[in-house]
Amino acid sequence: WIGLDNFKVILGSDSTIGHTFWPVLAWTLVWAVFATFLNYLLGVILAMLINKKGIRFKAFYRTLFVLAIAVPQFVSLLVMKNVLAEAGPMNVLLQELGWISSPLPFFTDPTWARVTVIIVDLWIGIPYTMLIVSGILMNIPEDLYEAASIDGATKGRQFLSITIPLISPVIFYNLVTQLVQAFQEFNGPYIITNGGPRGSTTLISLLVYNYAFKSYDMGMASALAWIMFIIVCVLTIIAFTSQKKWVYYSDER
Repeated sequence: WIGLDNFKVILGSDSTIGHTFWPVLAWTLVWAVFATFLNYLLGVILAMLINKKGIRFKAFYRTLFVLAIAVPQFVSLLVMKNVLAEAGPMNVLLQELGWISSPLPFFTDPTWARVTVIIVDLWIGIPYTMLIVSGILMNIPEDLYEAASIDGATKGRQFLSITIPLISPVIFYNLVTQLVQAFQEFNGPYIITNGGPRGSTTLISLLVYNYAFKSYDMGMASALAWIMFIIVCVLTIIAFTSQKKWVYYSDER
């Protein structure tokens, strides 16, 4: 029985895992923020563009983006890994066009690798948000926008004062779910970069896997999993507390 010794080792700075944990935690927080809010923002924009008046073939566009969901995630990730490889179609095409002289370091440069895994996650996650927001937008009465136009409200003001308040309460729970999933994300960094280069794309979930099934240190892996669980709980509590305040403020208005 060692009590909380594993937690002291992880949170300290005198051990190998102590030096590893804090950069991994920082990257996991950055990943969670970008993976959640960029999916939300771009999904809302895409849904509004598709549902805009005058846009033809709306059902076709929705079906096109749903295909990204229909394909199993690991298949999409493997395809993207091969497309962006050093000798993959993307680098070969850009070199043949004369736009680059050497392959782009999608998986060999830490910054490029981080941006790559975020973009690939957006490719998979945006269609989910688009579908949810599309369902909400189709149920917003057009009378609200017509009345706002008569009162002189611009498109931007209509978006901020009508669209956002009406879709936010419904999509809030989806945001919380995506935030929790972002902390638990494993497939993307593991399949695309395997946590590299030099551990730059390693998330806490991948660190747990490495200690559990590569180092066979189940005690340290369990401690890391508990830390991840506590962080997710704290963020969820903060999110739900903010939601209650926002709803109260909206009701008062």
